[in-house]
Amino acid sequence: MVGRAMHVTPLGTMGLRHRAAAFALGLALLAPAGAAAHTRSVSYSRFQITGSGARIQVRIPLLELTRFPPEHDWNTYLATHLLLRAGGEPCAPSPVTRSADATPGWAMFRWEVTCPANADREIESRLFEEVLGTHLHFARVQTPGAGVLERVLVPTAPTWTLARRDQRSAGTSFADDVVLGVEHILTGWAHIAFVAALLILSRSLRELATLVVAFTVAHSLTLALAVVGVLRPEPAAVEILIGFSAALVAAENGWWLGGRDRVIPYALVAAVVAAADFALSGSGILPPLAWAGLALFSACHFGLLAVSGDDGGLLRALVAFAFGLVHGLGFAATLMAIGLPPSRLAPALLGFNVGVEIGLLGIIAILWPLLRTLSRHRSGAWPLRVAGTGSAAILGLGLYWIVIRNWP
Repeated sequence: MVGRAMHVTPLGTMGLRHRAAAFALGLALLAPAGAAAHTRSVSYSRFQITGSGARIQVRIPLLELTRFPPEHDWNTYLATHLLLRAGGEPCAPSPVTRSADATPGWAMFRWEVTCPANADREIESRLFEEVLGTHLHFARVQTPGAGVLERVLVPTAPTWTLARRDQRSAGTSFADDVVLGVEHILTGWAHIAFVAALLILSRSLRELATLVVAFTVAHSLTLALAVVGVLRPEPAAVEILIGFSAALVAAENGWWLGGRDRVIPYALVAAVVAAADFALSGSGILPPLAWAGLALFSACHFGLLAVSGDDGGLLRALVAFAFGLVHGLGFAATLMAIGLPPSRLAPALLGFNVGVEIGLLGIIAILWPLLRTLSRHRSGAWPLRVAGTGSAAILGLGLYWIVIRNWP
């Protein structure tokens, strides 16, 4: 949208008032967006259907538990908000127990239910409906006659009818996988922020296409490798790196707009080094070596930008590819957590990736025309202000996500 030529120093000519206004607006944008920066609300369950009822296991990220007060009674809550019905009536639950062997970052609960025989069964999830309307619950069912099935339950479709044992229940279809992929990226604020940061300074449709292809190839590769088990990423670490990707690209935008001001890369590298220092004390999720690597990556990236002869276009494409690998691992976390059976891997992977691409192209189709229209505004100051303010907001969000995800 705004040129990145070496001689352009737009923010330097805007004046202190304009820069202060852009900074203030960026902070104002962070207030509502920060609340949405809480990672996507999800939970997972496994129902092992038996002749007399079912054994139920539920996994919830610890961060999700903070949506309710500390004294919240999760045992009673789960038994009344995640139900197995038989003949329209709730099956009688046993006491819910919280497991001590849950993986780090997760809470696991188990209980059993007893149901009347020879009645159609239905799963209903009302989890987190009191605090937000976007919760996704992934239910996986193992039945004696139909094998393993899975389905995503959302507030607008919270129930799943299980057929009798001599019939096959309707599990997740290819279309459902596509919808899941679309929902994943449209509700993944860090993914959107990263794409928006790339778009802000894209100068042509050709450059945009290059960035999109690089990002798509990269995230498709790691998504596939992670889902089939070749890669075993740590979800918490991946979420931190996704936040870092948005912050780095936004900082690069500010660097270009500020006339290659050295303060921006120095400040970013210093912040990453400070995070490494905290990590040395045993604080946070990422180890010190990882933070040192990010600091080195940032320094090298800005160093190459400073001497690049192509106005940074090739380097931005390489960054889109590099961070696309990271975002692909983030996309994969959703499918990996479901625990798909082998027969469902290929169609689920294809459908989910198609959905991600549809969502990504939808975001671009909305943002790109707006940015191009703005760039043709008679007043040259407006495009610069929007680019500067947008980049400042994304940078703030990226840093915010890094902090809350590494030190929750």
